[in-house]
Amino acid sequence: MKLYQQKKSAQKSLYLAVILAVQSMTAIAEEKVEKAAAQQELEEVNVKASAVPAADGYQATKTRVGKVLQDPHDIPQAVTTVTNSLMKDQQLASLKEALSNVAGLTFNAAEGGRAGDNMMLRGFYTFGDIYLDGVRDTAQYNRELFNLEQVDVLRGSAAMLFGRGQAGGVINQVSKMAKLTDENTVSGSLGSYNYHQFTGDFNKKLGDTTAIRLNVMDRAEENYRKNPTNGDRPRLDRQGIALSFGTGIGTDNEFFLNHVTTKTDDDPDFGVSFFNKRPVNVNTVGGKIDDSVYYGGSKNFDSSNTSITTAIFTHKFSEDTQLRTQFRDADYVRAYWAQKPSSTVLPTADFSSTGAVTRQMHYQTQTLQSDFSTKFELAGLKHQFLSGVEYLKEKNYRASLIDLAPGAEKYYSAGAEDTTNPTKFDADNYAVYFQDTVTIAPKWDVLFGMRRDELRADYSSATSPKLSYGENSYRTALSYHYTPEAHYYVSYSDSFSPTADLYQLTVKPQPPERSKTIELGSKWLFLDGDLAFRAALYSTEKEWERNTDLESTAAILTKKRRTNGLEFELAGRITENWEVFSGLAFMDAEIVEVAENVNATTGVITKSYSGYQGQRPRNTPPATFNIWSTYKFAEKWKFGMGLEAKAERLGYSPQGATPGNNFTDGKFDPNKLPGYARVDAMLSYEEKKWAVKLNVKNLLDKTYYDAIYDNGGFSVPGNSRTAILTTELKF
Repeated sequence: MKLYQQKKSAQKSLYLAVILAVQSMTAIAEEKVEKAAAQQELEEVNVKASAVPAADGYQATKTRVGKVLQDPHDIPQAVTTVTNSLMKDQQLASLKEALSNVAGLTFNAAEGGRAGDNMMLRGFYTFGDIYLDGVRDTAQYNRELFNLEQVDVLRGSAAMLFGRGQAGGVINQVSKMAKLTDENTVSGSLGSYNYHQFTGDFNKKLGDTTAIRLNVMDRAEENYRKNPTNGDRPRLDRQGIALSFGTGIGTDNEFFLNHVTTKTDDDPDFGVSFFNKRPVNVNTVGGKIDDSVYYGGSKNFDSSNTSITTAIFTHKFSEDTQLRTQFRDADYVRAYWAQKPSSTVLPTADFSSTGAVTRQMHYQTQTLQSDFSTKFELAGLKHQFLSGVEYLKEKNYRASLIDLAPGAEKYYSAGAEDTTNPTKFDADNYAVYFQDTVTIAPKWDVLFGMRRDELRADYSSATSPKLSYGENSYRTALSYHYTPEAHYYVSYSDSFSPTADLYQLTVKPQPPERSKTIELGSKWLFLDGDLAFRAALYSTEKEWERNTDLESTAAILTKKRRTNGLEFELAGRITENWEVFSGLAFMDAEIVEVAENVNATTGVITKSYSGYQGQRPRNTPPATFNIWSTYKFAEKWKFGMGLEAKAERLGYSPQGATPGNNFTDGKFDPNKLPGYARVDAMLSYEEKKWAVKLNVKNLLDKTYYDAIYDNGGFSVPGNSRTAILTTELKF
């Protein structure tokens, strides 16, 4: 505790020093900023409308989620973008917080070996579908927003564009890049439960086509939950630094070298257990167990070090033809010790009342990715052609930690691992792909894409020692551009994930996961392009769905399941002063065929209980809704308010051969999280060079649960009312 207080004192001294330095630099920097502003290029005109959507608003006008830079309005697939402006107005810090704005997305709790960012999209898990600038970033860690320009979510199967993956979609983080301007921003925040954050974004133009950008972050916070025996609370303590160097910016030969390092030192929180199908127990001897009870303590830890270096080179042969190549080296080191909650026993100071969850992991990747895109005419038809190659090298090591204090009291430390039976993984992934969009008639486009993936992998597991596969993936669509502002489309895409992928072991090799999505959608631009609205009706089916629990030998979760859904989304500016971002998703999901697994002892095929057929899958609410809206008044003031709502979510394992606890008197009755609606608010005052902002999250102090362990064991409460005051200085 003494060290922690010293660290907090040092951090406050750092903040004060930075603010004083910034104030002394402001006068000198003002003249440079004015000159840089005069040198900035004119904003690119959006040919789809008579006006240009604001680049700093809630509506995204550019994305690379389709491999090439394009307007999301043109993509024949549902796309949601959480912009930097939206994240800034809501005072968000983590990727998980940003994705709360995505309708149809829910959060899984950390058990089953999937600690870190773990989401469900359209009812399907996404732990293998997180990317950074189009390159796979599937390590198990908690991602921060300080170096992200936006977050793109491409919904539906997407293996043709990204390779192996799941049915729900792809989450792509977009990094901040060096730009040709002198522009600097620092901010400091203080809030409830010892919340404090410092961020800095410093961009310097070094020459006509050369610039460098530095982003830094230091954040710490606790929450309202507390261990009644020692007074400890869950805690986050995270730092990050990112550097982007660019040369040849805006020329035919553009090169960027980016590096980001993040470090976390958290006290992890695994939530509370279910009791009588509810996440509370008021009948416990010695005190009740509810959302306020925390089972961990300051001795628990979740420590990680992430280091990612990326080189990007783009050569433009002409305005319509370019070759873009990325090389990345990434290193992820993580260790954690957390306490499992109990449904009947209160926590103890020595951590003896519940089981310990420990892990030591080291994941390394090297990726080479090259995309060639061009436009041409052939046989009187216009083509937009994309082709590419990709190589991914993966090495992973995973082990448990050793109890350093055998007996009643438990104690673990990072690095003190059990080396007797580690899990190792070494893989080489190869891919080649192409896609062509052909204008077959005025206003009509046809898209077709194909990808071939090959993987060769060695595992340490005796049950799955090797993995060798080759799979094709496809994507096709028909688009009708009724007007520049109205786009209608029907699309088909598929995905696959091989047996034993991402460490999911099987006693005997099983068929790979296969999924397919059919989507009928429309996208409109209103108010001269300032406001975007989209609707999508889809059906996604997955076969041989895998269990997300890494320790499970019963790897198959369901043999076939389906989600039929309807989505609506609105983003942009209604008036000059009024902005909105909103999404509504309905999901009608069911298990079509129950699981078939191989018995680990006898090798006999075992089927799950037939009563699971037709039931709603785990963590897939029938409806979710979110809205955030801001209004500027009195020239420099802005008020914002938002609502996040989710219907009831289920938690259970559909693999048992008998009804078990998931059925009561023959009726399906699993653990349930109640639906909730949470309200947030914001008020800000902004001058040209500085701003002050107050955010209040969970304004009505609602008790709710934002994450559930999909197997049904426990859930994690969301935070109580939290106020955050932020000051920002620009120079």
